[in-house]
Amino acid sequence: MAQSRDFARPAALMALGAAALGLTAVVVSARARQAERDNPPTGRIIDVDGLKVHYAEVGDGEPLVLLHGNGSMLQDFMSSGFVQAAAKRYRVIAFDRPGYGYTERPRSTIWTPSAQADLLRTALQQIGVSHSLVLGHSWGASVAIALALDHPDMVRGLILESGYYYGSVRADVVLMSGPALPLIGDILRYTVSPPVARLLWPSMIRKLFSPAPVAATFEGVPSEMAIRPSQLRASAAESALMIPDALAVQNRYAELSMPVAIVAGAGDKMVDLATQAVRLHRVLQNSSLHVVQDCGHMVHHTAPGEVMSAVETVAQAVEAAPRLKTDG
Repeated sequence: MAQSRDFARPAALMALGAAALGLTAVVVSARARQAERDNPPTGRIIDVDGLKVHYAEVGDGEPLVLLHGNGSMLQDFMSSGFVQAAAKRYRVIAFDRPGYGYTERPRSTIWTPSAQADLLRTALQQIGVSHSLVLGHSWGASVAIALALDHPDMVRGLILESGYYYGSVRADVVLMSGPALPLIGDILRYTVSPPVARLLWPSMIRKLFSPAPVAATFEGVPSEMAIRPSQLRASAAESALMIPDALAVQNRYAELSMPVAIVAGAGDKMVDLATQAVRLHRVLQNSSLHVVQDCGHMVHHTAPGEVMSAVETVAQAVEAAPRLKTDG
């Protein structure tokens, strides 16, 4: 009789735990749907090879494509002061990358920077863009580089902001990759991960902006959209891909022949200035380095004028290139 009770307790606890996880999953799913109702698409959704791709655009002129970082969405750029300044001269086009915002991310594809670059190239062709300046922030910088390496005809110039270019040992990347694991990751992102992310969100954002204060413009980025299960999976998968991709592509950087502006915050807590931005600048002959003092990872919010200056540097170099060839 006592032995029967000993078996009953663990079984009851497991049943209770399963019920709690199930209830949490229901609540998480409901909050994700509410986040989407509160934050409908702000741009246009197009079909690209059977995938829904969301983008927003503002302004006229030469195309300037914006690719956001890990865990974010196009509102990160569109809400910043940088876009308002850039739209006075450029046709600014900001994409939700696969898995973020309202762009789909099928699990049948490993969404490396090259895979994303292929999708975005097709999307740009569909909306009438044959070549452009491309600005990538953080993980988006890796996608911008892949676009330039794999489809150089599409990219006239690159602006790389707060990117991670060279592989290194990073424990934080391993810890952030959990929700991308098969099965256990699915359980995590529908139960534990969203409330934990919600709890940690303020401190994570402070770290992204530090040593600068969090910019008021960042209020335009909907946090509840960022912690939906689908977006947590995309973010975790990109965390897992970050180091392998950098290691795989870092020997190809010298192939980038177009003008490149490298933008970095001097106090960035996410990527090291000396071993990332400065090192890349030394490799790229046709590059300029723009180090912003008292600034962290989110330069386009904290110092939008500095990013705009980097864009203008690249645009001027692109315009001067044909004259240089003629003079030679």
